[in-house]
Amino acid sequence: MRHPTLIALCLTSMAGLAGCQRSTDAQVDEALKSVNVIDESNLSDIMLTVGDPNEAVAYFTRTLAQNPGRTDLKRGLAKSLIRANKPAEAARVWSDIVQGPEGTNDDRVAYADALIRTNNWAQAEAELNRIPPTHETYERYRLEAMVADSKKDWARADSFYEIASDLTAKPAGVLNNWGYSKLTRNDFAGAERLFQEALTYEPGLFTAKNNLVLARGAQRKYELPVVEMNQTERAELMYTLALTAVKQGDVAVGKSLMKDAVETHPQYFEAAARSLEALEQ
Repeated sequence: MRHPTLIALCLTSMAGLAGCQRSTDAQVDEALKSVNVIDESNLSDIMLTVGDPNEAVAYFTRTLAQNPGRTDLKRGLAKSLIRANKPAEAARVWSDIVQGPEGTNDDRVAYADALIRTNNWAQAEAELNRIPPTHETYERYRLEAMVADSKKDWARADSFYEIASDLTAKPAGVLNNWGYSKLTRNDFAGAERLFQEALTYEPGLFTAKNNLVLARGAQRKYELPVVEMNQTERAELMYTLALTAVKQGDVAVGKSLMKDAVETHPQYFEAAARSLEALEQ
């Protein structure tokens, strides 16, 4: 009578062990799944920052094909397409995101940005108008300023540029854009002030240095501004100033600045040398 009882106990124990094994396997699978999610998240962050843009596009395209419902992967793909200089494709992805249930106001701002990059100003403005006024972010007002600029609505543009510059700790880029807007309106003194302000936040921003020289040259201020620059930049800024002088009819000043640019550049400055030769002939 002991044998059947012993067999039953053994079978019960084996069933229990099998149950434990299944439970352990499930826990291991869940743990691995969690690790994979963490690894994927880290890889996505890397792809969005230091990864090659085209590799990032390939990564998010492949991963999204395996997980078609993941809005975070769609965002990663759209951002990577922008970095890869493919704004039209990015706009299609952002459009899909904002039409979905997980789309946010930030996504719509990013969609408007992609539309502006494709020169679709009217649709970009329509998307910005769909965002409630309570959504006050730097990116939103930066784009609002650009749209107002495109319509030559200078008062609104100035207002939005000012708001945007107040909403970021790194306003150099938007101040440079605002200054360029002033240049297009022939407000050269106003542009000069904004480019100088931009350089106080980001002294190495060469675009702002070059624009500053343009604004000064337009006022016939043919001396280089007192800003941080290396020898190559000094030569290039002299060349910009020389071209501005020639354009305004101050040819002798332009020739002198071009000679200085050629002599200052640490290497052979072909563009300046060719322009100087043409002037002398």
